[in-house]
Amino acid sequence: MERITHFIGGKKWEGSAERTGEVFNPASGEVIAHVDFATTEVVNDAVKAAQRAFVDWRTTSLAKRTQVLFAFREIVNNKKEELAAAITREHGKVLSDALGEVTRGLEVIEFACGIPHLLKGSYSESVSTSIDVYSIRQPIGVASIISPFNFPAMVPMWFFPIAIAAGNTVIIKPSEKDPTPTMLVAKYWKEAGLPDGVFNVVHGDKVAVDAILSHPGIAAVSFVGSTPIAQYIYENGTKNGKRVQALGGAKNHMLVLPDADLDLAADAAVNAGFGSAGERCMAISALVAVEPVADTLVAKIAERMAKLKTGDGTKGADMGPLVTSVHRDKVASYIDAGVSSGAKLVVDGRNPKVEGAASGFWLGPTLFDQVRTDMSIYTDEIFGPVLSVIRVKSYEEGLGLINSHRYGNGTAIFTNDGGAARRFQNEVNVGMVGINVPIPVPTAYYSFGGWKSSLFGDTHAHGTEGVHFFTRGKVVTSRWLDPSHGGINLGFPQNR
Repeated sequence: MERITHFIGGKKWEGSAERTGEVFNPASGEVIAHVDFATTEVVNDAVKAAQRAFVDWRTTSLAKRTQVLFAFREIVNNKKEELAAAITREHGKVLSDALGEVTRGLEVIEFACGIPHLLKGSYSESVSTSIDVYSIRQPIGVASIISPFNFPAMVPMWFFPIAIAAGNTVIIKPSEKDPTPTMLVAKYWKEAGLPDGVFNVVHGDKVAVDAILSHPGIAAVSFVGSTPIAQYIYENGTKNGKRVQALGGAKNHMLVLPDADLDLAADAAVNAGFGSAGERCMAISALVAVEPVADTLVAKIAERMAKLKTGDGTKGADMGPLVTSVHRDKVASYIDAGVSSGAKLVVDGRNPKVEGAASGFWLGPTLFDQVRTDMSIYTDEIFGPVLSVIRVKSYEEGLGLINSHRYGNGTAIFTNDGGAARRFQNEVNVGMVGINVPIPVPTAYYSFGGWKSSLFGDTHAHGTEGVHFFTRGKVVTSRWLDPSHGGINLGFPQNR
């Protein structure tokens, strides 16, 4: 049985783990590896390694840092099929989706290759006689990343390329459910020439997380996951003096107006609702249909769902399994709850016909109609292939429904009315908005993040906000002495 262990100071950890976790192939239900869980002592060792490396890395020239970044980009690009295969093996998403995830991560690496420009400060000459003022941005030190299972490559790549390019060192704790992609990334960094200790990996559960949150040697925490955990990370990280960006859960709404192209809207709803088995923080899980189009739209969505193939992600399926049996059962319980509460079950994903092993963690695409806002299938983030249709009478009612929900991660509107679209983008209380785009994930040079209970902290991921998160501003007031500065003057400084 394969053993997956920590990566500290440029090499795999050689100790003996007190506790381990099981890593599954979701398509077969088989245990394929055991992953070591870190103790507080292991986290301490990782911090020490990162601190030692920081001394030299922060003073490494921008030219050298960017050379390493460019080399890393080339290696990831050349090895993207290997990385995608590892994602599919442990997460279950289909290979094309996994490859798309890596490509998205590559965009952030490419953005980080431009770090010399992004770190430029400002300079004001002669603000007073012979006095100059200028600003610089400096690395914060050791940065930590706690990443989720649903995007084991892309989400960490939102953070560590910028952190490392800015001169920081990094400790990442990936999800214990799919740790191999992060270990491959560690190998790629080493091949790229990154000094030992700049990129470290510790595996584990809450013990490792709490050690990260409490360690005085860690300056920052970047997190993506569910809202309850995001809130816990934010509260405990900030309490211990760290800067924290904690991206939480979502209930992404798609508002369909009567003038929309319903075929395109149905395509988008299926793609955004069931891609990666709905295990996306940007998945569309609530479709808000403005009457009188709901009947037609539901029928078109159901028609398309009937053609989807659920099965092994390596064998040409449209949708793979869920990540664990526990998660599959949790999502299935929401379907039961929806039926019990009176929603109309249009397509039932329980007991699906699959192309794969019977022991896989399967759940088929599911569609509910006539969903009310008091139902758990509407209020909760399900994080699975369950799409709920809510019928409203007007744009105003649909907008109010979206704005009143506690989550504010992503949303979309489908319409051919430019005025309605512009009004929506201004009035909706959500961080990322799509206009006829169902999954409005920003490109790497903009920043990713939501509003309300979808984000704790005020800084979004990647883009210029990411650069600011991983650096601190410093302002210098400078004067080089000459004899004219002499003499005694007890008065307040003057501008002259």
